[in-house]
Amino acid sequence: MSSRKKLPRGAVDPRRVFAPGPGPGPGPGRSGPKNGRKTMQLCSQVQRTVEQVILGDLDDDVLRNLCVLSVEPAPDDSRLLVTVGPFAPNVPVDPLKVMEHLGAASGHIRSEVAAAITRRKTPTLIYQVAPPGPPPGSPPSPVSQA
Repeated sequence: MSSRKKLPRGAVDPRRVFAPGPGPGPGPGRSGPKNGRKTMQLCSQVQRTVEQVILGDLDDDVLRNLCVLSVEPAPDDSRLLVTVGPFAPNVPVDPLKVMEHLGAASGHIRSEVAAAITRRKTPTLIYQVAPPGPPPGSPPSPVSQA
């Protein structure tokens, strides 16, 4: 005779729900929604912190002329993509020089992020430089018609 009890109709065996591996919903061995509320909250905290560090803590003229345009999960909240760009829309920036300076300051930036967030593990920060131009999401400039 089997030691298993028969589950009522529509009930789910908890051993299957909490078993590691792929399955529905968050839990051990599963990832939650990519852009859930907590993930977006983390991105906002990281954006504020990185911007504060770039503008105030670092003595670097190259980075001081930048602003943080966005922070997004890449692919989840363990790695975050930080997009930086110039303050003024038509100011040219050298992406290689910016990436070099960000690389040199990345340890300090990450330690400040770790102090600002309440997580067991600090996410890895990946940087990209946005091309100069209007910020993303801004309305297009009016086109003159002759």
